[in-house]
Amino acid sequence: MFEHGGARLRHAGVITGAALLLTATATACSAGKTTVGTLAFRAHDSPIEVTYSNTPVQGCHEIRLPHGAAHVENHSLVDVVVYRTPKCQKTEEADGIYIPVSTSNVTAPGSLPWRSFSVIH
Repeated sequence: MFEHGGARLRHAGVITGAALLLTATATACSAGKTTVGTLAFRAHDSPIEVTYSNTPVQGCHEIRLPHGAAHVENHSLVDVVVYRTPKCQKTEEADGIYIPVSTSNVTAPGSLPWRSFSVIH
């Protein structure tokens, strides 16, 4: 009886360990991964373009233009969302804008520039 009960305990331990390993693997799936291709941002009526490549797929990324971006070109293999706030925050006035792969977008005249972006993975 003791051995039989011990075998069940070991079996339960193996199942629990496997479940934890799968959870850790799923969580770390995108850790360290980056975009393939480039994202290009340009300010309104400006020749200066900031290009991002190999951007981590996790987190929020600041668009490093002093006055934000009015133009975006997504030449990466992933979709992105651009935000009018510095930390990818959605507000009533500034919702995120979805930019699919191989597309571009511009802000409407007189609207706020984009300040940050996140990668959809």
